[in-house]
Amino acid sequence: MTTTLRPDGPEEAGVGGGRTQRWHIMVNGRRAGGLRTNAWARTGQYPGEICELEVAEPDRRRGRATVAVLAAEEVLRYWGCARAQVTVPAGATVALHLAHTLGYTEQMRNLGKDLAQLPPIPDGLTDRPITAEEYPDWRRAAVAGYREELLTAGLGPDEATARAENDHRRALPVGPGTVGTVLRHLLDADGRVLGSIWVTLHQDRLPDGSPLAWVMLVKVAPEHRGRGHGRTLMHIAERECLRAGVRHLGLNVFRDNGVAIGLYESLGYRTTRHLLSKPLG
Repeated sequence: MTTTLRPDGPEEAGVGGGRTQRWHIMVNGRRAGGLRTNAWARTGQYPGEICELEVAEPDRRRGRATVAVLAAEEVLRYWGCARAQVTVPAGATVALHLAHTLGYTEQMRNLGKDLAQLPPIPDGLTDRPITAEEYPDWRRAAVAGYREELLTAGLGPDEATARAENDHRRALPVGPGTVGTVLRHLLDADGRVLGSIWVTLHQDRLPDGSPLAWVMLVKVAPEHRGRGHGRTLMHIAERECLRAGVRHLGLNVFRDNGVAIGLYESLGYRTTRHLLSKPLG
């Protein structure tokens, strides 16, 4: 039997000048499922995404998904994407096995937590907003740190640079004045900056429609690490969410950051999704 992709309607414009297309998975002219391909730019070495993969029950375990994903990779190559990304929900062991079989490796994972009560802040520590005067230096350091993480995750230098800049530009279009943004410094009793936290409120919606906030960055100054300040910064993030009426908080963590994963799990965060990628060169 022949498995192919057939467009499900016309191609549409994607976010930030990208493109998106929904496809039928066809088996000898019969629909057996579907998927979507996304690209975040029309030119340049940007990543693409394969998502919304579904195969009808009678056609599962027959290699339909494997062939469909490989065909979708060809679409992304044609679109000029340098890398394909897929997202697999926690507990979807069959889908995770398929991704690994096709050469995808985990780049990062999403974790989440339902918030219930205001967490305590240790005595002698305070926090305050990052000021407009402090913001340019904070942003430069944040972009540089994110670029290094992307390089560690396997992206090439040009791709990592472009993605770090573009992601920050989209997330903070007007800097600290961006609506729904929390940017705060953690200070000791002498007013020294120990670290910072960046949270976007109402970043997404859960299936029940409730808002989901997102931790974008947790940063402890190198000279102050190992003293529990990362935990305090996460408590600040949770406090700001609850004060804004948001009771669900999520975050990304790169696969190699075992220290951060251990911290988040100790705070009650649990893996919700695995994000995997594969070079298309």
